[in-house]
Amino acid sequence: MIQRKIYEIRGQRVMLDFDLAELYGTETKHLKRAVRRNIERFDGEDFMFELTKDELSRCQIGTLNTGRGSNIKYMPFAFTELGVAMLSSVLNSKTAIEINRGIMRAFVAVRQLVAVSPVSGNIQLRQEMKELKEYMEEVFADQNDINEDTRLQIELINQTLAELQVRSKEREKAPRPRIGFVRYDE
Repeated sequence: MIQRKIYEIRGQRVMLDFDLAELYGTETKHLKRAVRRNIERFDGEDFMFELTKDELSRCQIGTLNTGRGSNIKYMPFAFTELGVAMLSSVLNSKTAIEINRGIMRAFVAVRQLVAVSPVSGNIQLRQEMKELKEYMEEVFADQNDINEDTRLQIELINQTLAELQVRSKEREKAPRPRIGFVRYDE
């Protein structure tokens, strides 16, 4: 459940303030207030940054709802892995500490998934490509053998046709016996 709330924004994996507030069992405004009171702990984009409207709409996180007060009035904070770890020092409750452990494990799991999976997938893909290349080389070698056999057969057919033409011309030169009735009065 936590891994689905980790987004990639500005090339970093982040969690948004309203998701964190939900996990911690508090309201978003209380979480933001605690962060603003301790803003020096979150200095720099490697801890936390505020989303722009463009980023929010691109990520399809913020959707317009009907009803008064249900749309996002202030842009959400995006907390990186370091920022989430720093939240545990700002929010000082047992629930916050337990949830923070789960979040940190989720970040580690996502990192391992991204780091390990493509490498093993790459190795498997390379192996499959190598096998495919070897198979194609065998097919082409077989085709060349067939082509060589076919070429030899065509040469034999041409040679036989040439011999038949020579025999046919020799028969045309020889006198032919006359066909028809024989006259005895001659």
